[in-house]
Amino acid sequence: MVEINSRKAAIVGCGFVGSATAFALMESGLFSELVLIDADKNKAEGEALDISHGLPFAKPMQIYAGEYCDLSDASVIIVTAGAGQKPGETRLDLVKKNVGIFSSVIPEIAKYNQAGILLIVANPVDILTYTAAKLSGFPANRVFGSGTVLDTARLKYLLGEHLGVDPRSVHAFIIGEHGDSEIAAWSSANVSGIPLNNFCEMRGYFSHEESMKKIADDVKNSAYKIIEKKHATYYGIAMSVKRICEAIVRDEKSILPVSSIQKSESGEDDIALSMPVIVGKQGVEGRVPIELNEEEKSMLKKSADTLRAVIEDVIN
Repeated sequence: MVEINSRKAAIVGCGFVGSATAFALMESGLFSELVLIDADKNKAEGEALDISHGLPFAKPMQIYAGEYCDLSDASVIIVTAGAGQKPGETRLDLVKKNVGIFSSVIPEIAKYNQAGILLIVANPVDILTYTAAKLSGFPANRVFGSGTVLDTARLKYLLGEHLGVDPRSVHAFIIGEHGDSEIAAWSSANVSGIPLNNFCEMRGYFSHEESMKKIADDVKNSAYKIIEKKHATYYGIAMSVKRICEAIVRDEKSILPVSSIQKSESGEDDIALSMPVIVGKQGVEGRVPIELNEEEKSMLKKSADTLRAVIEDVIN
């Protein structure tokens, strides 16, 4: 088996998300080697050249276009390959097209690399994370998706804007599907340890139900709004991928709501969805239970059922 290089990453898929992710990783200085792989080799070569020309302003790094064999020693393999979401299209509408693409991409990755971490970014991310886990044969802790990391960032950003505070002081999660059935876990939300409703009242806001509904809807509809205006989203997700890679490379043991395989009560692999987990150099290293009220638990079950129905229809 090829020895893994902890300073090397691979990106499979050089569309808007893949190329923005490559740029974000170059800026981060996390890796010293980055290989770009795409069905269109010219596209990968062009992106590698374009980003490489900025290296005199950054840290030393080797960025190049390659083949699947070139990812054999990559510690993190980021999969963005897939059809993009079109205006008016839900993430779940993409499922059949992208499951088909993954049926050829994932076995090629697994042929050359069985020891790295497989980070799924393409949509619908939960379904494709489940698909990647089944097709790759990787241990469940080393296959996970970007999940609701971006949705959670959007929630923190909007709450920070609403309350006039630094969004980094806001502690809240979006959980469940990265999509229309996602849940804002309001009952565990706080600002620097102060329960959210209490902090809102400190800032002069008392219409809690109305504000929570508006902000949750704005988070859920963010991608649709951006796609309607510029036809794609890529900067926010690229920064989310960079954040996940930081947790892996630095073994931070950070708590992030990535999409990972959930075990059913019988112990069988059931579905992939987002819940807070500890992320470090081994991938998903532990689950973090969060406080949910009965309504949130019910909504989470519905979200899981939505994903399970798609898996049973398309994959199983």
